[in-house]
Amino acid sequence: MPLPYYVSPEQMMKDKAEYARKGIARGRSLVALECLDGILLVAENPSTLLHKISEIYDRIAFAGVGKYNEFENLRIAGVRHADLRGYSYHREDVTAKALANAYSQALGNIFTEGLKPFEVEVLVVEVADDANGKNEMYHVLYDGSIEDERNYAAMGGQAEEIRRFLKEHYREGIPLAEAVRLGIRSLTVTQNKTLTERDLEVAVLDRKRERRKFRRLSNGELRAIFGRPDPPEGDRPMGTS
Repeated sequence: MPLPYYVSPEQMMKDKAEYARKGIARGRSLVALECLDGILLVAENPSTLLHKISEIYDRIAFAGVGKYNEFENLRIAGVRHADLRGYSYHREDVTAKALANAYSQALGNIFTEGLKPFEVEVLVVEVADDANGKNEMYHVLYDGSIEDERNYAAMGGQAEEIRRFLKEHYREGIPLAEAVRLGIRSLTVTQNKTLTERDLEVAVLDRKRERRKFRRLSNGELRAIFGRPDPPEGDRPMGTS
């Protein structure tokens, strides 16, 4: 009688972690930067329909890297969690910390109990009401671990190289336009190509806005930041202005 196949729990966890990391490493990178008026998020994402950066609630944004369908399910669950909590209690009771803890529990349970872990990392960010307040950035890993980030965060395939670049070049209180340029430079530091506005998804939690702080930067705004003229009318993609 053949012996049953046995894998130690330690080896199983190592295999799951390696599987998840390989899946995440194949994804395009994403960075978040604290700036003068809020928190900037920049992702390499040429798709105009599938977003890696989204609004969760009034002062809270979500970003994900890895398998799109998996972090999109997490985003939807986060929106429902925030709406229910805000409706049941008060809008001020919806916090990035509570959402990050919920994501941590969900990803931790999937990693421990599921046959296949989620190949994702997510970032939950919340902008403070004023410049003297403390912004919050929580980086939730595939196994449910949480990292409390300060000043900047990076996720995706080249995250370590991007963090080293930002450590050397980031400074506190930078204006939005400078933060955009720095974020894009950090994404190109390990690549042999130049990213244009069509390759990027850029959004900001702007504390100067009323109630809903989230807004996306248009291609026109990105061209203006880099001092590039608008393309001729015939060269513009359909559906843009």
